[in-house]
Amino acid sequence: MILPKRLQSGDTVGFIAPASPPNIKSMEQSIEFFTSLGLKVKEGKHVRNVHGYLAGTDEERLEDLHAMFADPEVSAVICAGGGYGTGRIADKIDYDLIRQNPKIFWGYSDITYLHTAIRQETGLVTFHGPMPASEIGKDEFHELSGKMFAQLFEPRELHYTEAIGELNVITAGGATGELTGGNLTLIVSTLNTKHEIDTKDKILLIEDVDEEPYRIDGMLSQLKSAGKLHELNGIVAGDFKNAVPTNGKPSLSLDEVLQHYLGDLGIPVVSGFKIGHCEPHFSVPLGVNAKLSAADKTLTLLPGVE
Repeated sequence: MILPKRLQSGDTVGFIAPASPPNIKSMEQSIEFFTSLGLKVKEGKHVRNVHGYLAGTDEERLEDLHAMFADPEVSAVICAGGGYGTGRIADKIDYDLIRQNPKIFWGYSDITYLHTAIRQETGLVTFHGPMPASEIGKDEFHELSGKMFAQLFEPRELHYTEAIGELNVITAGGATGELTGGNLTLIVSTLNTKHEIDTKDKILLIEDVDEEPYRIDGMLSQLKSAGKLHELNGIVAGDFKNAVPTNGKPSLSLDEVLQHYLGDLGIPVVSGFKIGHCEPHFSVPLGVNAKLSAADKTLTLLPGVE
């Protein structure tokens, strides 16, 4: 495990868009937030590019990622937004470059593919949190979501309790293990690739957006058939925004789907965490040791920076 160095006032963060084109207005408005933290912002050369549903060609998006990790002036690489496209560039990333220049890497949603690939190839702890164009630059950016960036400035344990939001125990118990995962769709997309997610003895975080219960059913079924669920020590189910049927036909509920696949694994499973496409968004480091307690309804995480 490699912990990136903490941020200090005056440091520069670099914006990249490794997936879909970000909302430029929101990205620009987010700069005020980073400035309020005492940080400077540097845009990637291609962060404003548009190539169909991608923020530039594969080569352009890859160039920005490499440039930010190689740039000695940049202390953190912040993904401007998600969408689609990170899986297209994962095989071409220079992981030696990242290993030799470990930095804070921040984002979520489609960025899950990069979190998984970077961590498993280099050991670098990365951060699952809200992004400039997706949340930070919008008027409704939640105060707690903003406060979560404090974990980048000093090593601190994170403690999630029901003070943040109601939690639901699917299976009782307690577990420790490295936190991994993120967006369920992207987790499943790594299967049978060189970046297939390693779940052995891990605590798995899952979240998603705009996926109906039958779609979540299919993805959990695939993870189960691939043997990924039975290797785990515990599961943290985050926010599943808009996980409702849209065609008016009969449907299982999200809770019924989660209970069916996660309720008989013999490991602690807790759902309802405000982690994902939600406000507030509780940001977490991926790759650190975590402790999940269903009895106390708490999640504790070791620091993600040194």
